[in-house]
Amino acid sequence: MATLELHLEKYRAFKASAAAAGVAAEAKVELLFLAAYQIIDACAAKKGAHINKHQNVRQELQKNTAILGAHTTKVWRAFRELQGESRSRIVYGAKWTAIDLHEAEDRFQSIESKCLEVLK
Repeated sequence: MATLELHLEKYRAFKASAAAAGVAAEAKVELLFLAAYQIIDACAAKKGAHINKHQNVRQELQKNTAILGAHTTKVWRAFRELQGESRSRIVYGAKWTAIDLHEAEDRFQSIESKCLEVLK
């Protein structure tokens, strides 16, 4: 099981890479997705849990609501939208716009802000 510190280290690295100058939008969204997963798993690690893989985020957060408390539903929904809508459209698709990229960034920021609150 990865430690809280390792998840936070990976979250910071993915986030920093996403913010690097010149990074392609497709790479940015993939990196934000990875950063979001790591910060969610950091919250789980703080409570002694581990999500194991991104496909389990919703199930694990709903099963153990102590991980994110009142933020549980908002976080897993934003993560699902980041993965299923933003990531699918931008990373794998060809017909996306700047609005889609902005939505992906907003979804990440929503996840990040709630998780940082839990990690305080």
